[in-house]
Amino acid sequence: MTSRVAAAIDAARAAGRGAFVGYLPLGFPDLETSIEAAVALADSGADVLELGPPYSDPVMDGTVIQEATQTALAGGFRLRDTFTAVREITRRVDVPVLVMTYWNPVLQYGVDRYADDLLAAGGAGLITPDITPEAAGEWIAASTRTGLDRVFLAAPTSTDDRLDLIVEHSTGFVYTVSTMGITGERAQLDAAARTLVTRLRARGAQHACVGIGISTAEQVGGVVDYADGAIVGTALVRALRDGGLDGLRATAATLAAGTVRPAV
Repeated sequence: MTSRVAAAIDAARAAGRGAFVGYLPLGFPDLETSIEAAVALADSGADVLELGPPYSDPVMDGTVIQEATQTALAGGFRLRDTFTAVREITRRVDVPVLVMTYWNPVLQYGVDRYADDLLAAGGAGLITPDITPEAAGEWIAASTRTGLDRVFLAAPTSTDDRLDLIVEHSTGFVYTVSTMGITGERAQLDAAARTLVTRLRARGAQHACVGIGISTAEQVGGVVDYADGAIVGTALVRALRDGGLDGLRATAATLAAGTVRPAV
């Protein structure tokens, strides 16, 4: 079964670009606006949407995203709203939608039920930051059955054996963590990301996208020089928070412009 996410990354590559993967939290500032924001992000140049249902203990998220998810939770967001949002977004855009979720909500909902409901809503798969392939047998089985993508995270500290597992079991792309720690903007991305992508390629990774700390078009351009795509979150959430949908569109368009690779 062809990965819609991998196909989007390949289409960007064929057009001389790296892929732009854009993250937004669902339910921020409210459910309806978060749906409109995702559509605006796709219309402004994102190749893949990464949507995060709010979670009460977001161990990987920086302050801007944490505040947004707390707003969403305070506004009454429920897990089932994830599927409502994905269904509405995928009805309006052709860009593949990945849900970035911590594992506990999936477990509580039921892994097979979650996979079936995500597929029915038009979702493309899951990014699972806090579960490793060796602990994800139930999800690997459910995603294989449904054809959903499963995106695991690789970190600069990952051993070669761990990278082998991640490459073997990831579909769509490998989420390549540029730095250790929480998400947010950083003035300078670690050279560790470039080294990690090189290690992943040596182990057979077909698609590697780099995230955590990317916030400018210049940084996007630096990343797509060696990786298949750049993942941006905090800068987009801040743009939505401070400038509404228009601010988000403007920021997204600027970031998307950074994906163009110079002709050789």
